[in-house]
Amino acid sequence: MSFPAPEPELALEFVTGRRDPAPLFAEARRLRGDDRVITYSRKVFIPLTTLCRDTCTYCTFAKPPGAGGQFLTPDEVLAIARAGERHACTEALITLGDRPEERWPQAAEFLESQGCETTIQYVEKMARLVLEETSLFPHVNPGVMSVDDVIALRPVSPSMGLMLENISPRLMEPGMPHHNCPDKDPVVRVATIEAAGSARVPFTSGILVGIGETPAEVVDSLFALADLASRTGAIQEVIIQNFRAKADTPKRRDAEPTVDYMERIVAAARWILGPEMNLQVPPNLTGDFGRHLDAGVNDWGGVSPLTIDWVNPEAPWPHLDRLEAVTKAAGFMLKPRLPAYPEYINDEWIDGDLLDALAAAADGDGYALAPQRAVA
Repeated sequence: MSFPAPEPELALEFVTGRRDPAPLFAEARRLRGDDRVITYSRKVFIPLTTLCRDTCTYCTFAKPPGAGGQFLTPDEVLAIARAGERHACTEALITLGDRPEERWPQAAEFLESQGCETTIQYVEKMARLVLEETSLFPHVNPGVMSVDDVIALRPVSPSMGLMLENISPRLMEPGMPHHNCPDKDPVVRVATIEAAGSARVPFTSGILVGIGETPAEVVDSLFALADLASRTGAIQEVIIQNFRAKADTPKRRDAEPTVDYMERIVAAARWILGPEMNLQVPPNLTGDFGRHLDAGVNDWGGVSPLTIDWVNPEAPWPHLDRLEAVTKAAGFMLKPRLPAYPEYINDEWIDGDLLDALAAAADGDGYALAPQRAVA
């Protein structure tokens, strides 16, 4: 008997556990296919600025001036990237707060000192610096972007990202985690993903589970991502990320989603998003992260041998030896990849000069060449 096509009501039954999820897990594994490769991106995390104009109630990354909110200088950016190069990394993940110059005078002053009017311009400048001075490829997460922003960043960043987090505008209401956070409006986040499609840029998105949404809103968000993937072609991977309570945030006492719940969501995501989508769960946010292999993931995302996860600093990355051991124990081969997945390394999706560099850094299957350099 064939498994039914994805539809929201049935997905909600699986996600909530009202229906036995065992057939869903089996379907998720079938959809992942016979390729026994699980990928990861060997990266350094560059927190370009911890200033942000939003005030999400679960975030510990963003900080005000005088309490940790600052920009990294070009020398600091390059020092992190060069350290990553010595550790055989291929990705420089550039993450930052949204448009801090629109809230903090200190941000505008710093940008002016660097000859930039906007944070996006500084992102472009720093991505170019990393690209020209090291062998790393930038993957930028600069927040909400217009089509012009994406086009400006395309020559210096082969891939970009923005989490959808959730499609429900209810999370922006008073008392909810995205209240007074203009960049968390689902409408503008969807528009950013559409902009990536228009500019032909490989894009990462995903959902954040456990911030106050309902199971129905989780399901709606997965179907929204499936629709965006179909319409734009730009979504190269979807992250299913679990909320982690952090001591210095208003949501520090909120319950975190259980591993069982997350597994059902991951399996539902594979079913809804289909066999072609690269599906990721961050391995540092679940102790027994190998369980997600049973739910249809095929990627562990960016994992650093050097820098912390600045978004979840309480959750250290698993050592790469452990990541490989867990993956092998489940019957898979762990392979490093580049920030752009193999199917996107072509002249439709990658800017000309970047395409040559990516191709030179890839093996015959489009994955990253095996690290050759010893750790310094």
